[in-house]
Amino acid sequence: MAHDPQHDQVGRYEGRPLVRPEEEVVDQGLGFDIDTLLSRRRMLAFLGLGASAVGLAACGAGSGSSAGPVLSPSSAASAASGEIPDETAGPYPGDGSNGPDVLEQSGIVRSDIRSSFGESTGTAEGVPMTLELTVSDLAGGGVPYEGVAVYVWHCNREGGYSMYSEGITDQNYLRGVQIAGTEGKVRFTSIFPACYTGRWPHIHFEIYPDQASIADSASAIATSQVALPQDVCDTVYATTGYETSVSNLAQLSLDSDNVFGDDGGASQLATVTGDAASGYTVTLAVGVDTTTTPTGGQQPGGAPGGTPPAGPPPGSPSS
Repeated sequence: MAHDPQHDQVGRYEGRPLVRPEEEVVDQGLGFDIDTLLSRRRMLAFLGLGASAVGLAACGAGSGSSAGPVLSPSSAASAASGEIPDETAGPYPGDGSNGPDVLEQSGIVRSDIRSSFGESTGTAEGVPMTLELTVSDLAGGGVPYEGVAVYVWHCNREGGYSMYSEGITDQNYLRGVQIAGTEGKVRFTSIFPACYTGRWPHIHFEIYPDQASIADSASAIATSQVALPQDVCDTVYATTGYETSVSNLAQLSLDSDNVFGDDGGASQLATVTGDAASGYTVTLAVGVDTTTTPTGGQQPGGAPGGTPPAGPPPGSPSS
């Protein structure tokens, strides 16, 4: 094997310990390869080089290498992030599995979900929020999941859900569908949701194979929730209209939440930028593995959890 200046220290490569010290660098496994790719990507960014320069094999590009195909940095990051946890859609999905079905209404495919559509005319007020989800196809090697339909919904500034909560059953705002483009991304313009009794601030979403599939909630290939960071919630809830969220949030933690508590929302906690005056951008990478059986979605009676101001539907605890 040719001398590798990065491999001068026994059992180390580029300063990092080898996973399998007795093996060649090219045989250290996918996790080690991904770390190498990401390290080189950060170095190239520091040097001001473009993404096209990251055409490097994880452990060398010599002929006869058995390292296999090289993932792009974005694909490597997606593969490393893993599958998004399956969660309940709760008793307020509006997908036809528990009462009203907004997904059958013309106009549901839209990016700005702040206002109701169709025969409804209400608008949800609150701190502006842009939600960006990047969906990757783990079964396809972590590539962007182009063409999937992503349905998003969440509560309003007061903690109520359109189509269900008292006073807004005739509204369908804060619900919408977007189709992922070539980068696997969907983007929604909305408002920052409240914190209601018993649940950490969150955003629901379902992913369907394509737009035609949204007519049947059972076709969803993933159902999960986005957790919102506490520091941002504290800032938002100090603004007008979110007063009840302050005391509700003070009684909760990510670890005690009935949905995020199993791992503190580790893979569902969003990255947030911006401010309360101009609005926030909430982003999350969502890995979907179609080789596994979805276990989330609408559970009988909904999952145990919090109670929005108007209370749960008859016979159903809230989530």
